[in-house]
Amino acid sequence: MSPFTATQNQLLMEHLRSFLQGMEPDALELLRAHMEWVEIPGGGTLMNQGDPGESMYLTVSGRLRAYVRGDDGQQRRVADMGRGQAIGEISLFTDAPRAATVVAVRDSVLVRLTKPVFKTLLASSAQLSMALTRQAIERLQSRSANPAMERPVAMGLLPISAGVDLQGFAVKLARQLGAPGKVRVVDSATVDRELQDPGIAQREGADASANRRIAMLLDEIEARNDFVLLLADAEPTPWTRRVSRHCDELLLLADASAEPAIHPIEAQCLAQRAPLTEAAEILVLLHPADARCPRHTEQWLARRTVADHVHVRPALERDMARLARIQSRTAVGLVLAGGGARGFAHLGVYRALLEQGVEIDCVGGTSIGSVMAAYVASDQPLEAVMANAREAFRTNPTGDFNLLPMLSLIKGRRLRHILDQAVGRLVGFPARVEDLWKNYYCVATNYSRACEQVVRQGSLVKSLLASISIPGALPPVVHEGDLLCDGGTFNNFPVDVMRGMRGVGTVIGVDLNFRKPRQIDLDDVPSSWALLRDKLRPRAQRRYKLPSLASYLMTVTILYSMSRQRQSQQLTDLYFNPPMERVGMLQWNRFEQIVQQGYAHGLDVLGRIEAAGRAHEAVQATP
Repeated sequence: MSPFTATQNQLLMEHLRSFLQGMEPDALELLRAHMEWVEIPGGGTLMNQGDPGESMYLTVSGRLRAYVRGDDGQQRRVADMGRGQAIGEISLFTDAPRAATVVAVRDSVLVRLTKPVFKTLLASSAQLSMALTRQAIERLQSRSANPAMERPVAMGLLPISAGVDLQGFAVKLARQLGAPGKVRVVDSATVDRELQDPGIAQREGADASANRRIAMLLDEIEARNDFVLLLADAEPTPWTRRVSRHCDELLLLADASAEPAIHPIEAQCLAQRAPLTEAAEILVLLHPADARCPRHTEQWLARRTVADHVHVRPALERDMARLARIQSRTAVGLVLAGGGARGFAHLGVYRALLEQGVEIDCVGGTSIGSVMAAYVASDQPLEAVMANAREAFRTNPTGDFNLLPMLSLIKGRRLRHILDQAVGRLVGFPARVEDLWKNYYCVATNYSRACEQVVRQGSLVKSLLASISIPGALPPVVHEGDLLCDGGTFNNFPVDVMRGMRGVGTVIGVDLNFRKPRQIDLDDVPSSWALLRDKLRPRAQRRYKLPSLASYLMTVTILYSMSRQRQSQQLTDLYFNPPMERVGMLQWNRFEQIVQQGYAHGLDVLGRIEAAGRAHEAVQATP
C-alpha cells in the first residue's frame, strides 16, 4: 500500500491526465500503478549532468531547479519545475545522458518510472506508447524556447523588521490572490490545530515522527490549493526554519522606515542554505499609504542578496493587487520604445490604457521611452505626470549645440538640467531607479564592452541620461568605468527584457518605428550651401525633404533595432504603433499634438479589441 495520502494519489492522477491529455482511464491507471513514489529533501540532488538516463519523474508537490554546467565550468540555472511537470523523460527515448543537474529547491514528492518498466508499458499499450512519444517530441521541439517562470505555490512570509503586521498582510494578499486561484493561510497554530497536537509545529528537527506528520499535512494543504501562504514567527523558531525550507518563494517583509540591518531570521534561517537549492528571496518593503516615493532602497539591497524587490503600501488595495499579480505570474508589463520627440505619444497611449482600467505593474523602455517609463513607474496621478512632462519639455532639450563638437554635437547640459528638475518635481528628491514604486528598467548601450546593458539600479537621472544619449548627438555617460550611450543601438524596443521579468504574464508594447520607408525624390544629396539656403525658406516652400544632421544621427543609431520590429512585435500581447510619419524626432515643441496622436491611436486599438470581444461573445451566445 502506498505510504502517501489519498489526496496525493488523487493529485497524481490529475497531473497524469494533464500530462497525457486524451488518455483513456484504464491506460492512465496502468501507468500510475507502475510508478514509484520518491521523496527528496530540500537540497537533495535528483540527477547529475552526464549521468545515465535510467528513469523519468513527475513532480507531485514541491519545486526543483535545473542547472547546466558550461564550458567555463560555471553552473547556469536553466529552469524551475513545479508540480505536474515531467523531468528526464527524453532520456528514456534517446538513451542520452542527463543534460542537466536537478536539485530540490524544497522538500518535494515525485513519482518515478524506470526504463525497464517504461519499455514494458510501451510494448503492452499502444495508446500509452503514442502519448509518451508525443510528449517527448513536443519537449524536444520546445527546447530552444525560454523556459516559463513557474508560478510559486507555497510562499513564505517572513518578517525581517519589528512591527510587521504579518497576519493582516497575509489576509490582504490572500484576498487578492483569490482572484486567480484558491488560497490558504497557514501558521504554526494552524498546524497544531489540524494535527490536534499542541506545540508540534515548534518541535526541533530531531523528532522524525513530527517532521513526517507536518510534511504530509503541508503537502495535503498544498494539493488542495493554488496558493499557500506560510506565515513564519517573528523570531527564528523551529517553525520559521521549516517555513524557510518548505517554500517556492520567500517574501521578506520589512517596514521601509526601519533600520535595514540583517534580522536574526535572515542570519539563522536563510544565510546557511546551499546556493543551488535556495528558494528565491523577495524583499517586500512596506510603506504608509501617503508615502510620495520610496527612499533609501539601496541600503536594504546592499545588505542582502535578493532575487527581486517590491514596494507596497498595504493600506492601498491596488498595491496589494499588484503584488498578487506579480506572485501569481499575471502581472502586466509596459514597454516603451525610443524615438525622440515622438515619445510623447507614450503618454497618450498610457492615458488610454488607464481610462480602460488597465493596471501596469512593471515598466521599461529605451531612450525617450525610458523617460516616459519612469513617469509611469513613479505611480503619480496622470494629471501630475502630464503637467511635469509638459513643463520639462517646454524647453528644447537638444538645443544647446557645441561650438567645438569634440565628442558630441549637443552639450547635453540642458537635457541633464531638464531631467534633474523633472525628477525633483515628480518625487521630491534625487531618486534612484530602485526607489520607483513599480519595478522599472531602462536599456543603454555599453560602448566600452560593445553590448546592451539593462539598468535596474543607480541614480535615476544618470540612468535616463545613459539611455537617451544618442552617439554623436549627445555626450556618453560614465558608469563604473564604462561609457554608456543610447540603448537604441542594440535594443530600441526592449520587449524581450520585459518577458524575462519575474511575475510578468502579459506584455504591452508601444513601438515608434516607421511604418513606411520615406522616398527621397533626388538624384544626389545637395551641397551644404544649398541645404542651408533651403532651410531659410518657409517650410511649405522647401525643396529638400532631408533630415537634419542631429535627426539623421539619431535615426541611424537605431536602424538595427528597427530591423527587429517584427520579432519584437511577436513578443507582445498588445501592440501599439502610433502613426508618427509626420512627426520629426526633434520636434519637441509639438508636445500636445503628439500626446493627442498617441491617445487617439490607443483608443482606436483598444476600441477594436473591445468590439472584437463583443462580437466573439455574440457568436458564443448564438444557439
